[in-house]
Amino acid sequence: MSEHIKSIYKEEQPTISSSTEYSVLDRINVPSDIRELSDHEIKQLAHDVREDLIQTCSKTGGHLGSSLGVVELTTAIHATFNTPEDRLIFDVGHQCYPHKILTGRREHMATIRQGSGLSGFTKRSESPYDPFGAGHSSTSISAGLGMAVARDLDEKDNDIICVIGDGAMSAGMAYEAMNNAGAMNSRLIVILNDNDMSIAPPVGALNKHLTKLVSSAPYITARDLAKQVSEFLPAPLKAVAKKAEETARSALGHGTLFEELGFYYVGPIDGHNMDHLLPVLRNIKDSQRKGPVLIHVVTKKGNGYHPAENSADKMHAVAQFDVVTGTQHKPQSLIPTYTKVFVNALIKEAQTDQKIVAITAAMSSGTGVELFEKEFPNRTFDVGIAEQHAVTFAAGLASEGYKPFCALYSTFLQRGYDQLVHDVAIQNLPVRFAIDRAGLVGADGATHAGSFDIAYLGCLPNFVLMAAGDEAELAHMTHTAAQYDEGPIAFRFPRGQGIGIDLPETPEFLDIGKGRIVKEGQNSAILSYGSRLKEALKAAEKTGSTVADARFAKPLDTFLIDRLVQEHEILITIEDGSHCGFGAIVLEYLAQAGHLDKGVKVRTMTLPDLFQNHEAPEKQYQDAGLTAKDIENTISKLKTF
Repeated sequence: MSEHIKSIYKEEQPTISSSTEYSVLDRINVPSDIRELSDHEIKQLAHDVREDLIQTCSKTGGHLGSSLGVVELTTAIHATFNTPEDRLIFDVGHQCYPHKILTGRREHMATIRQGSGLSGFTKRSESPYDPFGAGHSSTSISAGLGMAVARDLDEKDNDIICVIGDGAMSAGMAYEAMNNAGAMNSRLIVILNDNDMSIAPPVGALNKHLTKLVSSAPYITARDLAKQVSEFLPAPLKAVAKKAEETARSALGHGTLFEELGFYYVGPIDGHNMDHLLPVLRNIKDSQRKGPVLIHVVTKKGNGYHPAENSADKMHAVAQFDVVTGTQHKPQSLIPTYTKVFVNALIKEAQTDQKIVAITAAMSSGTGVELFEKEFPNRTFDVGIAEQHAVTFAAGLASEGYKPFCALYSTFLQRGYDQLVHDVAIQNLPVRFAIDRAGLVGADGATHAGSFDIAYLGCLPNFVLMAAGDEAELAHMTHTAAQYDEGPIAFRFPRGQGIGIDLPETPEFLDIGKGRIVKEGQNSAILSYGSRLKEALKAAEKTGSTVADARFAKPLDTFLIDRLVQEHEILITIEDGSHCGFGAIVLEYLAQAGHLDKGVKVRTMTLPDLFQNHEAPEKQYQDAGLTAKDIENTISKLKTF
């Protein structure tokens, strides 16, 4: 942030009490209470919310940095607009903690991201103040435009406000929605929460007054009228008028792109200064202008809490922490995470293969790619929140002989599905997909649970699918993917730490489509695909079962399956994925091969056919019925038939 803006904060921000009694917040139950406050009290309320948010997150953990960045903005929106009749949509939703505090959920904030508690994102079933749920990015403008059109069809006059971060603007869906909105005459307010820039000194000094002017009803009316008049001018004069208007606009801000998309642009404005926010929001609300408006608000992630401001990631997602120092209470472990195992294995491969490159989509830290980038900065590509582009970008690299590793979360890869089919599978291009966060993910809940990748990739021709049963297998699979050049290949692995086994000094190339027997037994066999292998081995201790690690869902190891059904009366398949996944692939083979005609008892164990709520991962798997005890019970019941 520029020194000029820092000086504005110092000079213009009001002196606010630091009392822990929350003199204003304690009086607020719902947003309508805010609209009874004076402007000075609204400023105090924002201070109270920030303090309450820090205290709460220090005990619960959660998305702190992003929420701190929108405290003033959220407070100002609720102070100005008539929520919930006016619809407020938060893109992604991870910055919604101040919103929850102000919308009747403050007393439940201690339960956030915990079982049976508040969601860490906006959620329609949780509150009427959450008109649209989100956990992924770039959906707000599309949803908001849909609501705006529905409002117009119903002849209502409520406002629709979409708050979208600058990172979410890197996704094509946001621009698709803006292009559509600009072509329509529906009133829609989009607030761009820009926390990746500062207001330049020449703009900042004058900006407060100019922005108030251009957001006022008389100015908006006059400008719209001038545009209408210019349409009747001869072509040369029309071009001159357009150029003059664009020049005037560029002197006031950075809105040319948004104006070209059909939005009325206002900004940039300081998103932490109520003397800037409140007049502009009130002007926009009072203007009742037709068509879409974009308000460009500059904020600072982690604002108002020094440990967050000084942290490299602005304390984006935190565990419990000490309020004074910001030190997080994260349990230490000598066992590496699966993500760390993957990226270290990839770095080792890249040291001897110059064709290996890494791609991620705005998740370089979460996927471990940031560590790869330190070693190979010129071979690392973070494409922003643009998974569709990431997949096709990788396909282009593969078509030229490179070995792209596209590292994405399972749920984020869903966003690039057409590209998986059209650009990768049909052309049989050797793109490597490292699918992180496979299976259930705990506190992030249903939006981030990697439940479906086995099913949505398993139906695609040309794909090879692998799943790591432990961290050593993940190292082998990374090496195998690096060596495999016959077509697309994907390997999945869960969030969190491995099971604690030694990693291989030299990883093996796995025979494509070949599983392994991990434990010999009799009578019953457990065929595991992925991270439930440990639970299968636990169950085998009680049941005397054979345990096999499938390793591959495509191509399927049919010789291994033949052996299992020929030598055992019972076959259990288990996976940390949805219906229509690995178990379905196995069942289809068993039926086609005639094994089901011979009396073998088969059961598939998958995630349940529902979206599971946030909870500790261990509890989620208990609820899903995928623990060692559940395997034992399934085998026991089959033995009685």
